[in-house]
Amino acid sequence: MLKKRDLHDCHVLFNLMSHPDVFPFVRQKTTCFEEFLFLTKKTMEEEERGETISRTILDEWHNPIGTISLFNVTQSAGFLATWIGQPYFGKGYNQLAKESFFSELFYEKEIQTIFMTIRKSNLRSQKAAEKLPYVTKADEVRPDLLQQINEREDIFHLYQIEKDNYMLHHLRHLHEYAEDDHLKEA
Repeated sequence: MLKKRDLHDCHVLFNLMSHPDVFPFVRQKTTCFEEFLFLTKKTMEEEERGETISRTILDEWHNPIGTISLFNVTQSAGFLATWIGQPYFGKGYNQLAKESFFSELFYEKEIQTIFMTIRKSNLRSQKAAEKLPYVTKADEVRPDLLQQINEREDIFHLYQIEKDNYMLHHLRHLHEYAEDDHLKEA
């Protein structure tokens, strides 16, 4: 489902990113392949320095279909950026990628908080974020950070995922799953 970024995937990813339904919502916008290649290499170097964590999202046949990254990693927190190619919209890949990535960040890395900035005009992403039970809309909880993000123009909502909320959700889910299995056996 996820793998470390690889320059070999750049042609496919660049073509997917260039689609007009995807491009406006991509953090690292580029209109030429060479620049996309350069930004991917830069992202990989940032990961080596601990400033970014970035993965390529794969479909069930291991084809690259998008990316998911945590940028500006400082003080055990960072900003999430994710995109999926238009042919893969609505097929559940985004949620699966986030679950896998969040597990890696919270269980294998030292991340405590994931921030998400979502354009107020991007209703698809807002709805996807608000479906996740461990996501908190943080506009009112972190007004200073929201003000920084919207310094030039009020265009973003701020969401956050705290490690404790994520882990609590998964413990509850495991407990419910165990109870269901116990009832089936009885």
